[in-house]
Amino acid sequence: MPGRPCGWFLRVALAAAALLRPEQRACLLVDRSAPRARSQAPGSLKCFLGTLTMEMTDMTGVSLKRGSVAVEDNDSVAPGEAKRQKVSECCPTKGQDGLENNSLPSGETVPGPPETAGEGKKNSDPQLEEEGEEDGLSEEGEEEEEAESFASMMKHGLTELDVGITKFVSSHQGFSGILKERYSDFVVHEIGKNGQISHLSDLSVPVDEEDPSEDVFTVLTAEEKQRLEELQLFKNKETSVAIEVIEDTKEKRTIIHQAIKSLFPGLETKTEDREGKKYIVAYHAAGKKALANPRKHSWPKSRGSYCHFVLYKENKDTMDAINLLSKYLRVKPNIFSYMGTKDKRAITVQEIAVLKITAQRLAHLNKCLMNFKLGNFSYQKNPLKLGELQGNHFTVVLRNITGTDDQVEQAMNSLKEIGFINYYGMQRFGTTAVPTYQVGRAILQNSWAEVMDLILKPRSGAEKGYLVKCREEWAKTKDPAAALRKLPVKRCVEGQLLRGLSKYGLKNIVSAFGIIPRNNRLMYIHSYQSYVWNNMVSKRIEEYGLNPVPGDLVLKGAAVTCIGEDDVNNYSIHDVVMPLPGFDVIYPQHKISEAYREMLTADNLDIDNMRHKIRDYSLSGAYRKIIIRPQNVSWEVVAYDDPKIPLFNTDVDNLEGKPPPVFASEGKYRALKMDFSLPPSTYATMAIREVLKMDTSIKNQTQLNTTWLR
Repeated sequence: MPGRPCGWFLRVALAAAALLRPEQRACLLVDRSAPRARSQAPGSLKCFLGTLTMEMTDMTGVSLKRGSVAVEDNDSVAPGEAKRQKVSECCPTKGQDGLENNSLPSGETVPGPPETAGEGKKNSDPQLEEEGEEDGLSEEGEEEEEAESFASMMKHGLTELDVGITKFVSSHQGFSGILKERYSDFVVHEIGKNGQISHLSDLSVPVDEEDPSEDVFTVLTAEEKQRLEELQLFKNKETSVAIEVIEDTKEKRTIIHQAIKSLFPGLETKTEDREGKKYIVAYHAAGKKALANPRKHSWPKSRGSYCHFVLYKENKDTMDAINLLSKYLRVKPNIFSYMGTKDKRAITVQEIAVLKITAQRLAHLNKCLMNFKLGNFSYQKNPLKLGELQGNHFTVVLRNITGTDDQVEQAMNSLKEIGFINYYGMQRFGTTAVPTYQVGRAILQNSWAEVMDLILKPRSGAEKGYLVKCREEWAKTKDPAAALRKLPVKRCVEGQLLRGLSKYGLKNIVSAFGIIPRNNRLMYIHSYQSYVWNNMVSKRIEEYGLNPVPGDLVLKGAAVTCIGEDDVNNYSIHDVVMPLPGFDVIYPQHKISEAYREMLTADNLDIDNMRHKIRDYSLSGAYRKIIIRPQNVSWEVVAYDDPKIPLFNTDVDNLEGKPPPVFASEGKYRALKMDFSLPPSTYATMAIREVLKMDTSIKNQTQLNTTWLR
């Protein structure tokens, strides 16, 4: 590897490995022991370092992964959170970009969202579709990332205390455990609008006489497919592609016609005679619009326009998965719809709908894609909409737990009977030295120079090398074009803002900031609302405990009412809600109302006027339950010796007929396997925090591990 001697990487690797527990070091080495090509080459050290970085984040207590464990804030608020009138600022709106953690971490790429199928909207930032832009790091960038100091991760970043997460509801003694030691230790099954948990249980394709034969997938050569794709995507000047029919029969010509129309939506075909030979000629049916709108006249009228299917994916978030499916199907992502986004570092199962793509074509992807399975196909009249889901069901394994059986029993019974404080999790506030709520506060204050500075200024802590160079260039020159040239990945928030500043100038930061997709901009102010809400809920519990008191707020249907002296006994703590600040909410009628006012006043905001000069940033507010009691809670403690073995079967394991794992009565390690269901807009990390009684922040977890090793 140019620029770095092999020994340098080895020294960094050994130093980093020293920060891990013995069993984690063993697991790390064992996990990478499978034979690989070039395993002895210096490049394998790069692989080792990348893996080590990943394992560093899976330390005592909870996962330190960026965006780990968040239950996605869908465009739905019941029952955990109630909208008032039309707008809720606590949840991302329809068409959110799909960041599963609902924060906007620095340097993360921000893909345009797939909008609800059939709406035909365009990406809010057309520049996001630039040709030839790299989605990953260059080799040079990867080398610089390796050089980041693990120690810097310990010195910077937020703790739970910083974002108002301070209280617990139960009295049991906490214990430690490792979450997401393997991504397969965290499985999320979506709960659909019918209340059923989504499972991948059937890979068969519905029988449909209109479907073409399987030959359509093999009749075209790789070269012919390449030429057709270039024609479909307008990548060359050709107006048509001619394919010679070698075995000239009507059946063969029919299959070629079907293959082109099925695999390359937007192309029409015709048969021509040329010098005594038969050719199938493909051409554009209706210009560029045909690419995004599959041919309507080729879809049977008796069949629903949308193919619904269950998507099983491993270590892939929803947006990445849809972009990949779109690429293989050669269609635009906006013909897909879904009810909620899912985390990356997990196994997730959710329902997806796609406009006028056959189950047969979708099922064919099972032969092409790794770590994906598509099944349970059906044709429906309507797409899916964000927020239609009723929640998510989690199967979580906490490995290497230290708690006794009695401690585990007390913790899980408390979770089942009382629940947990419905805090917004650490993922909501970003993972860098500049929390997203600070940017949100500056937006609400109309302090646009501060917004620009917070996003672009140099910052402490581990960060990708190209971002460090970009920030340094910005600090030195204040030249957006020069800073932008330092970014190989221009889809990140920094790149989008710099592009806006290049276009509109430093005197029009509002317009420059507006280049960032709307839902990503709103995440900053949602983060500030969440920050206020967390702090106020902690004050409420500190002041009044876990019983409803006069002055608390509760929901009655869609309306919010204040508990009076006479009816306080008619409610429990599970009925109590607290407002996210806004112009269309009421506040509790006790001491906490003044606490809201004091906090916003300290931030130079007027609680009586939460309307902003820019309509997008006006906060109407919403209500959120302060205690959530999970449903369908079950658990067991199992013993195991091998850190690599899975501790439960996935849907794919069951489809393949694998027997469930059998556990010995004793083993080197103990694990807690938990199952529970949560409503939308709640965070599984906060449920697990209540069980373990441990800080879930990266900073605290890293410090705990370092202290343990001394």
